[in-house]
Amino acid sequence: MTGRRIVSVWLPQFAMERWQKAMARLGNAPSEDLPVVLAIQGPHGPVIHAVNRAARMAGVQSGARVVDMNALCPTLKVEYADPGGDQASLEKLVFWARRWCPWTAQDGDGLLLDISGSQHLWGGEAQMLAEIEGQLSLAGYSARLAVAPTPGAAWALARYGTVRQVCHDTADLRPLPMAALRLEAETLLLLHRLGLKTIGALADLPRLSLTRRFSRTNPAANPLLRLDQAMGRLTESLSCPGEPADFRSMVRLPEPIFDPTHFLPGLCQDLCNLLAVQNKGCRRLRLTLYRTDGDWFSEVVATSTATRDDRHLAKLFEGKLDQIEAGFGFDLITLEALAVEPLAPAQARLEGGEEDTLALAQLIDRLSSRFGARSITRPAPRQSHVPERAQTRGDVLTAPAPVKALAAPAPLRIAGTPPAPVPKPPVPTDRPIRLLDHAEEIGVLYAVPEGPPAQFVWRRQTHRVTRYEGPERIAPEWWHDRPGTRLRDYFKVEDEAGRRFWLYREGVQEDGRGGDPRWFLHGIFA
Repeated sequence: MTGRRIVSVWLPQFAMERWQKAMARLGNAPSEDLPVVLAIQGPHGPVIHAVNRAARMAGVQSGARVVDMNALCPTLKVEYADPGGDQASLEKLVFWARRWCPWTAQDGDGLLLDISGSQHLWGGEAQMLAEIEGQLSLAGYSARLAVAPTPGAAWALARYGTVRQVCHDTADLRPLPMAALRLEAETLLLLHRLGLKTIGALADLPRLSLTRRFSRTNPAANPLLRLDQAMGRLTESLSCPGEPADFRSMVRLPEPIFDPTHFLPGLCQDLCNLLAVQNKGCRRLRLTLYRTDGDWFSEVVATSTATRDDRHLAKLFEGKLDQIEAGFGFDLITLEALAVEPLAPAQARLEGGEEDTLALAQLIDRLSSRFGARSITRPAPRQSHVPERAQTRGDVLTAPAPVKALAAPAPLRIAGTPPAPVPKPPVPTDRPIRLLDHAEEIGVLYAVPEGPPAQFVWRRQTHRVTRYEGPERIAPEWWHDRPGTRLRDYFKVEDEAGRRFWLYREGVQEDGRGGDPRWFLHGIFA
């Protein structure tokens, strides 16, 4: 056997205990002597999903129909279960359990913890199981626990062994029933018909006689695969959601606290020290607060550039923890760098001062943290000929992607002749820095039918054109625009007061795509 040690935590009454806690918070907790069940919708009516102790003593069983159990127990109180809420709470417990080891995962109606190498921190495996059971009891959940060399063995002992069991040899699985192998109901029925009722009886049977009978594709239908997994002959991986970050700082508190802001500077400083060792800077941080009752809260902040400034990182969480309900207090706080980038040490100025752009980046980070990343945007270029499509408003915390130049087609050449130089893509002429959100239609007075306007009216003001430049023709993009979209002729004009505008004429005379051309004002030059 290897040195791998797996803890299985089974929560048999999790749904009912979670419901009882919710009723207690609302002040509507029923009496302990009243039989209560939680039901879910089944194919032939409501089916019992969970029962309390009084209902269990009255003979009510999970999986039975509610109408049948009402005849058995007339005083039965039926409430509807919340499987989605139970699943979400169990996922939170997965992260809450990482106070004992970094590798935790959900396993049906329980948890799996890989405590390899961390059991000595709690005084041994037996003391660690007692600690886990005690903390779960304080949170309001009853549990059965077992530690074994494999996930399958730990799962079996937690559900079919004693309340707390430490297993060093998989031979302890031999007296357990066949259901401890996590098999399907049809497979269990077939094994019982064959006279195999314990794991030891299956292990003693020649494997060749069972190999052809069972499928190898579905582990839950193959007792040989489940047996090999439980005995350690086949490796069974532990899939942990949200693997711990490579850069992480944490503080474990001996007594619960209600205000975690005092610990933020120290956590940020420890994290930045870890980043400095590998010349890294963080772009996204996650602060997680673990409550004593098993609930947890997290806040994520992001930066526009990679940074290792611990004071700046601590300021990003200002005002974000005021609305968090502390409950009975927090006893564990973690700070993780979810996204990092290379950040080599550099000196911006000769005298050692900070770079001017650093203050702007920190201002963007604080504004985004206070008002939200979507409230602050910056223009991001896009590949398009149409001016209003040439840029979009992007997230200020995301670096804009570079825009590739439009590739020009390769010129044709005669065989045997040297290749002609490839022409460069045309460079756009001078355009306004800021365009109007929507081009506004104007009334114009033509000088010539195909030339620029001699005079136009915009927002009830008349502008007489003294100078102009153009036209610059922009054709519609057939892969984006509707059929029949008219082309544009842009003009840069200047009026008598020296104000410069960017106008365009939509369509030309008799182009077969509408009536007379229309004029629009699209931008204003500085």
